[in-house]
Amino acid sequence: MSNLIIDEEPITSQGALSVYYAAVDELNRRYEGSDEGSHLQVDELKPPHGLFLVARADGHPVGGVGIRSIGDPVFMLGEIKRLWVRPDQRRLGVGARLMAEAEARARASGFLQLYLETGPAQPEAIELYERSKWTPVKDYPSGAYSYPQAYRFTKVL
Repeated sequence: MSNLIIDEEPITSQGALSVYYAAVDELNRRYEGSDEGSHLQVDELKPPHGLFLVARADGHPVGGVGIRSIGDPVFMLGEIKRLWVRPDQRRLGVGARLMAEAEARARASGFLQLYLETGPAQPEAIELYERSKWTPVKDYPSGAYSYPQAYRFTKVL
């Protein structure tokens, strides 16, 4: 997709919130509900401890991804949250480009290692992370929440 622009936007902006809540809606549908507010607060995706990227095609939001700090701050660990791509834009490379940009922005922000989790109802996400050379891990860092049924991955930056 040649006209795709990915940039950091405040999580409180309309574009970022529309993508974030589309991701939450899809998770609710795939997993028949969610306890979203228990383990992630939107404010965690604000600088200086987080950020949110929005992918736009012809000015319209088509995807996004967030990063937040997790674990002991001294270790500079981050977590990828709410990667989402609009259904009509899937399988066009938007998710891969969002992940590559998230990794680059995380590195530029000082993160040394990223983590992410996904679930059994998201096989396309598992495939993307494996293709993108993320390493499966059993556990998350101490003090960081991970869903018991989750598939967990990490990448050293």
